[in-house]
Amino acid sequence: MIDVQRLAVLREVARHGSFNQAALTLHCTPSAVSQQIAALERSLGTPAVERSTRGVTLTQAGRLLVEAADAIAAELTDAQQRIERLTAVQTTLTVATFASAGRRLLPAALAGFVADHPEVELTILEAEPEESLPALREGRADLALAYHFDGLPPARPGDRSGLDWTPLGTDPMQVVLPRSHPSVADYLNRPEPPQLAELADQRWILGCHKSAAQLARHAGTLGVELRIACTATDYDFAQSLVRAGIGIALIPAIGLTRHPELVAFPLAEPAPRRHLGLALARRRRGTAARLAEDLAARLVGPGDR
Repeated sequence: MIDVQRLAVLREVARHGSFNQAALTLHCTPSAVSQQIAALERSLGTPAVERSTRGVTLTQAGRLLVEAADAIAAELTDAQQRIERLTAVQTTLTVATFASAGRRLLPAALAGFVADHPEVELTILEAEPEESLPALREGRADLALAYHFDGLPPARPGDRSGLDWTPLGTDPMQVVLPRSHPSVADYLNRPEPPQLAELADQRWILGCHKSAAQLARHAGTLGVELRIACTATDYDFAQSLVRAGIGIALIPAIGLTRHPELVAFPLAEPAPRRHLGLALARRRRGTAARLAEDLAARLVGPGDR
């Protein structure tokens, strides 16, 4: 029989990739974490993790166990919340969103939703997809407004994510320059947007680490190396540095501040972009699930955004 407590320890090790970090989360020593994993492996008869100087990675058996641990944690959280709702007077709904969508997309949908459902106690969590989607799977959120870059979306029909994904369209990345930049008139008057290679000699200010990684991949496919002046964690901050003349930026369309001192324009295709979507947990039922679906319907619109 697999020990559920040891599964929980393995889950934290997988989340952090380290015995030390898992121990901090679990409020115990790294030695205790190591002993729990070793005991789990003895009961399995096969390794669950591979240890190296670079950290800890899961074996195939370990990945299967973590999937089971995620499912168990989600079921327990859901059961607890159902029990709490048995005596709750007020219906609650928790929505997770990344910051730029929280500013540009969510408020209009929430205005009508709150007017139609005054009985709902609404909670908004600001979280990036790597935080909001696990929160949704674990029952800590009812709806997640998220995004992904290249490749497949984070949830697909019939997969094991436990989530349903509704695309909201694309969010193209825009080049942002100060209006005083000597090349602004040239870029704006062209019949076609400029290629990234034409901007390679500029100093770049990037608004988040994930968009920085995406831009690096895009530049790599074109054989271009960019000069990075700053990698920030906030698009408003990045654009304030552009206004100060520190460099130029690559900002998602919904993250643009529309400041009179700034000019934004797209790059020539194929250009980097974010793909926006709504995630709902497949296993959710009852009032909260219906309310989440209602709010999701208010957010879904035709075409790209």
